[in-house]
Amino acid sequence: MSQQSNNHQHHHGHEHDHHHDHSVAVNPDNKTYVMWAMVLTFGFMFAEVIGGIISGSLALLADAGHMLSDGVALLLSWLAFKFSERETSESHTFGWHRFQILAAFVNGLSLMLIAVWIVFEAITRFLSPVTVMATPMLVIATLGLVVNLVVFKILSSGDQENLNLKSAMIHVIGDLLGSVAAILAALLIMFFGWHISDPLLSILVAVLIVRSGWIVVKKSAHILIEGTPSHVDETAIKQQLINHIESVTDVHHIHAWSLTNEINLITLHIQVDEVLYEEDVLRQAKDYLEEHFNMQHVTIQIEHLTCPDQACLD
Repeated sequence: MSQQSNNHQHHHGHEHDHHHDHSVAVNPDNKTYVMWAMVLTFGFMFAEVIGGIISGSLALLADAGHMLSDGVALLLSWLAFKFSERETSESHTFGWHRFQILAAFVNGLSLMLIAVWIVFEAITRFLSPVTVMATPMLVIATLGLVVNLVVFKILSSGDQENLNLKSAMIHVIGDLLGSVAAILAALLIMFFGWHISDPLLSILVAVLIVRSGWIVVKKSAHILIEGTPSHVDETAIKQQLINHIESVTDVHHIHAWSLTNEINLITLHIQVDEVLYEEDVLRQAKDYLEEHFNMQHVTIQIEHLTCPDQACLD
């Protein structure tokens, strides 16, 4: 078959897969859950700021600062879902799905920066101890725990595989830990007079926040730099396509990456010895990659000659 025919057929296969990719649905409930979580978070943040100032509690102020970041993070997450609903265009042929990953990356970084701020403030408190009013601290922290539990319940109703929603949930988990730490510190101050427990527990929360933030940053950064999805094994793809599809003799130029945590893409060249209809090979390979390797967007080039360059080994 001529190269012109090959190119034509390749174009046909790409068009079909391109349309399929754009049909990937975004869960509309995620946006609603994030919106309500954002409203509750911003609302209670002001109460914690006031309570932290009145009581002199670093744990409360740290949690309020974390809730401010959470509110911004949730706003960013909501915008990411909103942008993902936009139609594709000539300037954005994959739409705006990647904005979700950018939002998750920024949220993860903000978590780590907040943790650094908490540790800095805690060290300052160790050097210059501050008397903390335990009763208002306990009341505000308890109310904060209730609000954070409600927000967590709302977000946990969404799609747990969505990295954008997951980063927002990690922010809220950090808030939950902050509220628990503030309650515990208030009780220790109230019954034992241990004012040092306020900055000490704040540092403990900061360490947990850093760990969670790093997980989100690492995963979102891997997607942003178009790293290979963790479940993709190029050797397995090559062998299984050769074994599964008659007339396929080689598979090379395999490149896999992710648009979001849920949308995976792959391009590859398939070499065949003889075939009557290239559509059959394209359809079988596409269906196999979708079913066994969770690929939503597949681009395949069919070749009838041995690949002439060293790049085939890539």
